[in-house]
Amino acid sequence: MSAHPLTKSRQICERWLIEGDLVLQTPTHLGNGDSDGIVDMPLLLDEATGKALLLGTSLAGALRNYVYERRHGFGVRLNRDGMRIFDNAIESLFGAEKGNDDGAQSALVIDDAVGETPKVELRDGVRIDPVTRTAKIDFENGRPRGYKYDLQLLEAGTTLPLRIELLISQNTDSQEVRQLLALALHGLATGEIAIGMRKRRGFGECRVATWRVRQYDLKQSSDLLAWLASEYPNWGYKPTQPLKTGNDIAELLGVSLARVEDKRSVCVIQATFALNGSLLIRAGFGEQDRGPDTVHLHSKQANGTRRPVLSGTSLAGALRHRAERIMRTIANSSRTPSMIDEMFGPADITYGKQPARASRLIVKETVIENPVNLVQNRIRIDRFTGSVHGTGLFNEQPVFGKDDTLITVDLTLRNPTDAEIGLLLLVLKDLWTGDLPLGGEVSIGRGRLRGVRATVTTSQHKETPLTIETAQNGKLTVHNGDALENYVKALRRYVETVEVTR
Repeated sequence: MSAHPLTKSRQICERWLIEGDLVLQTPTHLGNGDSDGIVDMPLLLDEATGKALLLGTSLAGALRNYVYERRHGFGVRLNRDGMRIFDNAIESLFGAEKGNDDGAQSALVIDDAVGETPKVELRDGVRIDPVTRTAKIDFENGRPRGYKYDLQLLEAGTTLPLRIELLISQNTDSQEVRQLLALALHGLATGEIAIGMRKRRGFGECRVATWRVRQYDLKQSSDLLAWLASEYPNWGYKPTQPLKTGNDIAELLGVSLARVEDKRSVCVIQATFALNGSLLIRAGFGEQDRGPDTVHLHSKQANGTRRPVLSGTSLAGALRHRAERIMRTIANSSRTPSMIDEMFGPADITYGKQPARASRLIVKETVIENPVNLVQNRIRIDRFTGSVHGTGLFNEQPVFGKDDTLITVDLTLRNPTDAEIGLLLLVLKDLWTGDLPLGGEVSIGRGRLRGVRATVTTSQHKETPLTIETAQNGKLTVHNGDALENYVKALRRYVETVEVTR
């Protein structure tokens, strides 16, 4: 006699419906994988409507990864015994990992988020040679090959409606599953989860401000009918539990996150600078078509305004180059130690020779506050005659600094070592003193900053961040300078160890 079909079912007794509007805080690239079009990296759009699309699989992966890192730390895949970690709680919520055919089915149903008709922002980029500081060119079969590319981005402020269902079975610990889901969605509410490409260079930041949660108790016929008719409100079926709205997802799900341990280790550096002179990061598309030949990069913000920005890609490139220069100097070697690749990711990836890995340093894109936009007319000089070069008239519109013009640099290093923190502090010093210019045309004095204040937060100094501040009289005040010096000493010990092992 065959078993009754219900004995093999999940015996779902509750359904929790969670909805919210995901608003992009910075430009975001959700790519379709096609590189044969007019744009090198186009956006993924809904085929039926042409609207912005965030796949449920992409969101589920981002949520799962966030929860795993909160519970086990960044990059931790093995336990103390060297065995791979299998988190049963995560599998009960998100399902088994790929390749585990005997694992549990996911308790989450995450719909594709189809947003509004996309407003597209175009960005272009070029790979820079670290030695010449010019565009990198290789030769393939005697022909030059460049690294110029462009990509489409969804503008900041784009809204994507989320719809997530949590299925609770009779043999499931409802409290534990709801707490784990609240932890995952907490990452969206606080902006800790980024989506799309180049998340570690300032793209893809997003937030959900308000959640809408409704519980259906399927053991009650009224709730079962209400869930079946949830997309047809005119039918008149209403659940027993009212719709709850608010910004605290844990409270709406009836759980608490107060005692949830966070095992992530980070070093966060937030530094505010004044702009000495001007800054020019060229915009590849848009405003230069209607005005000057070269315009500083502007980007639309979540509030709808268009503001000049310091892009994360430009800042990260300058930081990497200066970090390499520092290491070559203090290590007294032409070979840069592997620390740079460990922090910023490999500069070159050769298939089959080394594994690809993402940068552990997260560099955010930041708005330049209160700049002055001025157009400069310039001419090209013939170096032989000393006169004006023919057709050499051009104009530029960089951003200029005034007394209240401020630029904030926000850096987060995952799993930092003391030596790596020391290296970042040396790079910060060069930014602080104006020795490390940013953007283009640095040879004519553009891109130099002046330090105003900075905070350094590490695992050892979580409660009392290390601070640096410049007073109005120019005097530098450093709180707990001994701790900052210890990080730099750790870098020196690392360099000495590397030199000895060579």
